Amino acid sequence: MVVVAAAAWLRFMRDSDSYLFFLGTAPVRILVVAAFITTAMAAFGLYQVHVRHNRTDFVLRLVLSFAFGGVALLVLYYLVPAAYIGRGVLALALALGLMLIFALRLVMERLGHIETFRRRVLVLGAGRNANLINTRLRRRSDRRSFSLVGFVAVPGQELVVADAVVLEDVMGLADLARRLQVHEIVVALDERRGGMPMEAMLACVQRGVSMTDLSTFFEREAGVVTMSIADPSWLVFSGGFDHSMPRRLTKRLFDLLAAGALLLVAWPVMLVVMACVWVESGGPVLYRQTRVGEDGSAFELVKFRSMRADAEQNGVAQWASADDKRSTRVGRFIRMTRLDELPQLFNVLRGDMSFVGPRPERPQFVDRLNQDIRYYNVRHCMKPGLTGWAQLRYPYGASVRDAEEKLKFDLFYVKNHGLLFDLMILLQTVEVVLFRRGAR
Repeated sequence: MVVVAAAAWLRFMRDSDSYLFFLGTAPVRILVVAAFITTAMAAFGLYQVHVRHNRTDFVLRLVLSFAFGGVALLVLYYLVPAAYIGRGVLALALALGLMLIFALRLVMERLGHIETFRRRVLVLGAGRNANLINTRLRRRSDRRSFSLVGFVAVPGQELVVADAVVLEDVMGLADLARRLQVHEIVVALDERRGGMPMEAMLACVQRGVSMTDLSTFFEREAGVVTMSIADPSWLVFSGGFDHSMPRRLTKRLFDLLAAGALLLVAWPVMLVVMACVWVESGGPVLYRQTRVGEDGSAFELVKFRSMRADAEQNGVAQWASADDKRSTRVGRFIRMTRLDELPQLFNVLRGDMSFVGPRPERPQFVDRLNQDIRYYNVRHCMKPGLTGWAQLRYPYGASVRDAEEKLKFDLFYVKNHGLLFDLMILLQTVEVVLFRRGAR
């Protein structure tokens, strides 16, 4: 809003009457500009706290955000002329906003590297679980919200982390935390039975030092649920998994609105895709496949056919691979651009799927993955989605290993899903489609 007002001042700096008239009639129009640019920035992942962008990537996303936001505003002004703020004011506002946000992000990045603005974290434990922080959160960008003070070894438990970062607990945990000005202690013991210094931990809590379980720490800092350290009791008592009536109603309403709006926009494209598939290889145009949905129930998923009709003539389910020879020329294009997924909008409207959720898998794969991967069946506690958190954070999966990695993000979503989270995922799916990330 300030940027648009500043742009108007520059535009009308020699005509104070026009400037005052603009300010008196433009509050709603200014809010529209702010809303469009903010939405475009969210769509390009600039508000995603768990994703680390390098400088070039950030600049590209920022420029594209303002470009797409500006184009969307021009379309709005054509449809609703009363919302127009003027060509000169809009151009100046976009230029000033781009420069200001770039400068603010640089300042925030520099401030994030200053020790004073980060939480000081001490890790209780120095074994395999504690060492996961060194291996999974090793980059400076992974630690921009916290500063790792060190590790405290627990007597009788294996020492895995380097000796250089292990602190001597000669004065007691509470006094050590006070001396090191620790804000948070992450409990990362390999064996908790008989190894939890409860009296010392209670003394820390009484002095204002927060205690955090390692699973919760990874969930907060990395946006994943780490299966190797997440025990059933943590999943039960850590909260989340909201299936209340208000949440079910808001999710269903979101599904209907999002799927309906996209279908209204995409139906001409869908007709073109159907014609292209038919011209290249004849019928059938649609491909139907059984997938596993909510509570393990089966449903029939619909897609545009992107492979030869005899792609699985032996009857054995296969994951798609890079440069899959079974794909047709049209099929390769629609898979890369995700156009083959558009018929699933009818699955969403019918209630088989949600717009946002874990991607549905085939029964043959699910049977195998349930046996090989811990907690895999937890992802079926809600409807599968057309897009999801794992699709934003991990490329296309075509193996048990990939499925295990994607499950970390799927569990994070089913545990923390909400209306705002769904909206953020929906917006950032635009970026995934535009940059063709993870498609095969």
